[in-house]
Amino acid sequence: MDWIEANGASLRYELSGGGSETVALIHEVGGLIESWDDAVGAFQRSFRVLRYDQRGFGLSEKTRVITMDGIVADLAALLDALGLRAPVHLAGCAMGAAISLAFAGRHPTRVSRVVAASPATWANTVRVGSQSRVDQFERDGVRAVESVSLSASYPEIVRRLDPARFERFRRRWVGNDPAAMAAMLRMSTNPAFDLSADLARITAPTLVIGCTHDGIRTPDMVAKAAAAIPGARYVEANTGHFMAVETPDLFTELAVPFLKGA
Repeated sequence: MDWIEANGASLRYELSGGGSETVALIHEVGGLIESWDDAVGAFQRSFRVLRYDQRGFGLSEKTRVITMDGIVADLAALLDALGLRAPVHLAGCAMGAAISLAFAGRHPTRVSRVVAASPATWANTVRVGSQSRVDQFERDGVRAVESVSLSASYPEIVRRLDPARFERFRRRWVGNDPAAMAAMLRMSTNPAFDLSADLARITAPTLVIGCTHDGIRTPDMVAKAAAAIPGARYVEANTGHFMAVETPDLFTELAVPFLKGA
């Protein structure tokens, strides 16, 4: 792993695998490169794999203001800085899925295929919380909202599949910078947050996955987003909001064949 300057920020990244095509794996809110540890091997067998910590998260440069325009620009600059000029595949969960879709809509010639599980495509104040609740992240720290947040995103029925995996995720998650978490969530709960225009512009073949036990982006919400993407394929999977973390084998079983054109 290394760091690189991209769009005015220092971003930690990793390039691995040896395929002729590249897939960029985009992590969730509060995630980082290691979010993909249990899934990356399946991608590496077929692709060169780019993982990176988004601005504000992991070991990348921290920030207090986050916008989708900025996130998309960061990814474009990262690809440029690494000399990845050919179209890439994108795969992400939750906000990582939303970033993948936004990038695909804004840079259609740079994207080959997209896999998006539980994408955050418009504001969801009912399930994510009001702006005042998001303020609690910054005021009281991530641990203060752990119970409410993770009960919806990583529910008990999924935790039981691998308790050690959940506990590892939880300990990592509470280590996030509260200000960066709040900044990302303020963006996604702002009533103006709406990726509908981006979805309509996507030309890459797209697989959208709704997650049965997702208490934040329910399958019916995700199916609605899929219907807004021209030609998108929609499936539902028996997992939670952070699919690639919670059930990595299930995610790769769906994602890898699709990215290979199956």
